[in-house]
Amino acid sequence: MACPFPGPGKGRGCPWTARQQGFKQPRPLLSFLDYYWSNRQRLIALEMAKIHTIHTNGSLPKPTLWHKMHTYFTLVKNEISPSLSADVPALEVLERELAWLEEHLSQLGSPVVFCHNDLLCKNIIYDSTKGHVRFIDYEYAGYNYQAFDIGNHFNEFAGVNEVDYCLYPARETQLQWLHYYLQAQKGMAVTSSEVQRLYVQVNKFALASHFFWALWALIQNQFSTIDFDFLRYAVIRFNQYFKVKPQVSALEMPK
Repeated sequence: MACPFPGPGKGRGCPWTARQQGFKQPRPLLSFLDYYWSNRQRLIALEMAKIHTIHTNGSLPKPTLWHKMHTYFTLVKNEISPSLSADVPALEVLERELAWLEEHLSQLGSPVVFCHNDLLCKNIIYDSTKGHVRFIDYEYAGYNYQAFDIGNHFNEFAGVNEVDYCLYPARETQLQWLHYYLQAQKGMAVTSSEVQRLYVQVNKFALASHFFWALWALIQNQFSTIDFDFLRYAVIRFNQYFKVKPQVSALEMPK
């Protein structure tokens, strides 16, 4: 059964269940607290590390991020701009920020890997009998930056219907998660410098996640028939982008 609602709204009104995904016992990780106050963050880090090892034969594809972002922006510019709310940044601002993101983030050296690209908590199934998690809904999956996939997942801690960025994982929580991830990916001990480097990359790419889904929400606001306030969601994501950009921009790679 395909979800009729693409993108981050999949868990917000679409009746995804474990049974529909072919799982009979597991249940979705529905809440932030359910995720945070358990050891499941480690399981999720391990599963993402495993997904990120999937490779195609031949040369590694280019990341999908910039192509999709430019496609979304062009659609907003050509089809939606006359009806944009005053709460949405001007097109000139959006175009400048998109160019800045591409120039700045492309230089961070984040590997291109196979990514889920939409890992909300409701796209994670936990099997308590087997003690593992599995990801569902790969509609947006594709080759992308490793740090985008992780940063996007961290952004989703804030929720969707009642977005609260106080729930964005604190630095120490992120460092522990990233340590689990890197250790699983490398199969050996990792250094503090490696974890710190990924931390910087992830938080910078989290900016791109805000921008990406904000553009997406503007398009959904124009064309979707789903009962969801996409415009409000777009404004929230843009506001958070501009709020955290100065602090995140100041992060430096470890020496």
